[in-house]
Amino acid sequence: MRLGLNLGYWGADAARVVDVAQHAEKLGFHSVWTAEAYGSDSVVPLAWVGAQTSKIGLGTAIMQMPARSPAMTAMTAVTLDLLSGGRALLGLGLSGPQVAEGWHGQAYGKPLAKTREYVDIVRTILRREAPLEHHGEHYDIPYTGPGATGLGKPLKLIVHPQRQIPIYLAAIGPKNVKLAAEIADGWLPVWFSPNRLDVYEDAFEGRDLSTFDIAPTVSVVLGDDAAVCRQMVKPMLALYIGGMGARGRNFYNDLACRYGYEAAAKEIQDLYLDGKKQEAAAAVPDELVDEVALCGPKERIAELVEPWKKSPVTTMVVATVQTEALDLMAELVS
Repeated sequence: MRLGLNLGYWGADAARVVDVAQHAEKLGFHSVWTAEAYGSDSVVPLAWVGAQTSKIGLGTAIMQMPARSPAMTAMTAVTLDLLSGGRALLGLGLSGPQVAEGWHGQAYGKPLAKTREYVDIVRTILRREAPLEHHGEHYDIPYTGPGATGLGKPLKLIVHPQRQIPIYLAAIGPKNVKLAAEIADGWLPVWFSPNRLDVYEDAFEGRDLSTFDIAPTVSVVLGDDAAVCRQMVKPMLALYIGGMGARGRNFYNDLACRYGYEAAAKEIQDLYLDGKKQEAAAAVPDELVDEVALCGPKERIAELVEPWKKSPVTTMVVATVQTEALDLMAELVS
């Protein structure tokens, strides 16, 4: 198992985050990843980090598909890859209806079919074997629908990609994970638990995992008091389980339920949607935190990481800004 670093959403202290990325590179980390929701984008910070590092892989976790046409995504990935000397890792995801429709103004649509089309178009562009032409349920290129001028023609990427950039998919539901195993080079799970492999086992049937990168983001909080360290993780879990979606349509809440935390997931969501965010965070079970994150003193984290090392995870993407936590993970996973 190799290590990555997730810088998450871009904050105000740019220099500090670059320092952490440079530290991870010195430790031999495989990759550094950035995120986007409805604040900072994932690409500009990644380019900023890439300009101040030299070897570490540069991954988007994730670029939101509703935010960009497939062609724009391919152009961006190729540009980043060329400028960085072949370090780009293209992580894609649909986000959820709340962001797709409420922020980007795009219909959420049929996620499986839309993702399949999107990835196919991006790969076609990157292969650069022929001008792009795609006529599907979600994407019509060249466009021939209402308002079309009739002047559109198939085009080919002007620049020449150095390589086929690896494509990762963020997926939560069983069908989406199965799709990732079928069409992508890697999977970016959220709140992955090495103790719940049965939740995903059907998704990988027939897939050669030796050529598939399972790269979950794992929060690591190093400190003397495990309970205090958990408090650093619980608000984010509460946000996703409780607030990223609506009742009856929250993929993260569904995942907590599949892990066996149905009662807690309902309580967290009820509290969060009622505006009681602190109470929602307090309702996150310690057991859930310990399944999906590494919190506490060195000895405790060393114990908690053992199931991860025995799991099919190939890249543990550490979410932390503690350089001492990066040092510890490099020691434990080497």
